[in-house]
Amino acid sequence: MRKRTVLTVSTILLACMMLGGCKKNVGTPEDNPVVEEESEEEEERGYVFGYSCIDMDNPYFDTLRRSLENTLGEEEYPLVSRNQGADARVQNQQIEELVEEGIDALFLCPVDWEAITPALEMLREEGIPVINIDTQVKEGDLVKAYVGSDNRNAGFVCGEDLKKKCPKGGKLLILECPSMSSVNDRITGFEQAIADGGFEVLDRADVNGGMEKAAEVMEGFLEKYQEIDAVMCGNDRIALGALRAVEASEGSVKEHIRIYGVDGSPEIKSEIAKQDSPMTGTGAQSPIRIGKEAAEIGIAILNGENFEAATYEDTFLIDKGNVEMYGTDGWQ
Repeated sequence: MRKRTVLTVSTILLACMMLGGCKKNVGTPEDNPVVEEESEEEEERGYVFGYSCIDMDNPYFDTLRRSLENTLGEEEYPLVSRNQGADARVQNQQIEELVEEGIDALFLCPVDWEAITPALEMLREEGIPVINIDTQVKEGDLVKAYVGSDNRNAGFVCGEDLKKKCPKGGKLLILECPSMSSVNDRITGFEQAIADGGFEVLDRADVNGGMEKAAEVMEGFLEKYQEIDAVMCGNDRIALGALRAVEASEGSVKEHIRIYGVDGSPEIKSEIAKQDSPMTGTGAQSPIRIGKEAAEIGIAILNGENFEAATYEDTFLIDKGNVEMYGTDGWQ
């Protein structure tokens, strides 16, 4: 919360005095050294922000980074980023590196909402404010502000859509990630929407939020269960993994199965746009809006201005009926 300054050290240039016994021109410049003293200059350095997210290989978090950069760039504040690759241990180490590099504030999306606590405690000791984005940390009192989506609603709209498409209920699979609070909220919202709707959860699995793990788990579920009506996925990367497994499978299951995700990513919207694709809908959010709001709040915090402690951006369903309105070549 403090501006650091870079001081240009004043330099003193001394002319050498030449003494000669036979010198007769006393009073010339050689005998009267000129001391030149440059004025002391002080240059202010703008705030430097850090960005630590779950996995920069996920296009959602890269889009979020670019949104932060665009907004901070308007004020000429640099953003230093790190890619944790969904490794909580690496994330904590890299946050220490960011502190050593002299960041003034940190935008943080935790890999694990509990394992991040030691890093948060260290940041507080260093006096570096944290703007928690997208996925909440467990110890909310260790952050200055939170900016994210209404994740419960993102899952809820998927459940509501499934109830309309399967009014008599059906058999479900849930692919989740308990270490991410955002995914937990989405799954909770989905389950609230389908409650008393005649649905049976056949199985559920922690796929660590990733596409490869989701595809592997989904392959096993397809072999194990002969009747699957729908799959609820905690994010769009998980949904892409489930979709890959379904499309590679043989049998009648893939002819009527419905897959839901959360994010509203371009890849998923492209799949939804295909009328014969099992990809049915996604609870859409906007990393562009989240990044812009978070950047503005971060600047306000460092300037000692008023800011919102918690901001929840709207979420909504994108399905085959409205996907063309939102487009498939970018984020909404």
